[in-house]
Amino acid sequence: MQQTSADVTNCCDDDRSWVSWAIRAVNADANRSADTHLIPLHLPSDLGVDVYLKDESTHPTGSLKHRLARSLFLYGLCNGWITRDAVVVEASSGSTAVSEAYFARLLGLSFVAVMPRSTSQRKIELIERYGGRCEFVDSGALVYQRAQEIADETGGHYLDQFTYAERATDWRGNNNIAESVFAQMADEPHPVPAWIVVGAGTGGTSATIGRYLRYQGHDTKLCVVDPENSVFFDGWVDRDPERTICGGSRIEGIGRPRTEPSFAPGVVDRMIKVPDAASIAAVHLLRERTGLWAGGSTGTNLVGTLRLACELRERGERGSIVTLLCDGGTRYEQTYYDPNWLRDNEIDIEPYKNALRSAFGDGRWTDLDALGLADAGDSSSMSKNPARSVQ
Repeated sequence: MQQTSADVTNCCDDDRSWVSWAIRAVNADANRSADTHLIPLHLPSDLGVDVYLKDESTHPTGSLKHRLARSLFLYGLCNGWITRDAVVVEASSGSTAVSEAYFARLLGLSFVAVMPRSTSQRKIELIERYGGRCEFVDSGALVYQRAQEIADETGGHYLDQFTYAERATDWRGNNNIAESVFAQMADEPHPVPAWIVVGAGTGGTSATIGRYLRYQGHDTKLCVVDPENSVFFDGWVDRDPERTICGGSRIEGIGRPRTEPSFAPGVVDRMIKVPDAASIAAVHLLRERTGLWAGGSTGTNLVGTLRLACELRERGERGSIVTLLCDGGTRYEQTYYDPNWLRDNEIDIEPYKNALRSAFGDGRWTDLDALGLADAGDSSSMSKNPARSVQ
């Protein structure tokens, strides 16, 4: 039987006991959830580079954002911001809100997600299935203000993933994603990865991983990949945290019109900007070659990962690279996997698929430099030119 708000409210005699109950309920969800899988992506053995996908789609709500939502709810509860009658509000492009709607229902709280109208219908349906309400704005730049307004109007709490993601998660360990990766890599041929590759949405995942790498003294470098119509790459290259752009990313879950407060540029060793068509081509190719079905942000990760793997091969180095499978592809049947949507958005993935096949097949980065990537950061080939565009 589904738990109701009345059931939850009546379970405790006062606000403090309710908070204690709520924290136990959120932690119990973590105890019921096994760790996510680390899947080898089988590239040619003579490449000398092992690539792994951390499959975050196996969380109860189907994405990497389940970790973030759990942390944000615990952070809000422990700070006294989330009370038994609070309306919980978030600004989101979809996946975070799906996971937060799940936790709000777990605690018997009302939840409102503010999101761009372009958010995939599947994500909207999932939010509503968990009892959340969606409110739409015309662009990603408008979500912040409207979410805060709703929280003020209702006397509720704005979770604000873009501000609190980097501080709600314990970057020193406590079963964060970085600690999980290194535990799972312990018996692999190259247990300390040469690179970990992630996207920047809130900035929280890259901040957690980058800090953990330094705290543990690992030599692993962190590469952040960024899609079109996102400002993280440009702000990082120019060392300008105030950079903004108009428009919004078509790769849901990553890419923002402003450099978010949770982004920690100092822990990032390299950034790669990836065209949307390349990101989408990569997940199509991943599905063809492995049967794994993933969303567009996984494709962005994969393009950056293959770029780095090819560089290691070119330098005759052996090692491993870990990246994330952020969420499953079923949420994007009507967008990234729909030929009509691709045509309507003037996205031609075929040139990128053809070029990426060489990277998948023999570790050669052929033709891709001419297709619009931008690259900046730590690489022996860039040592005299720390920021370059290959467009």
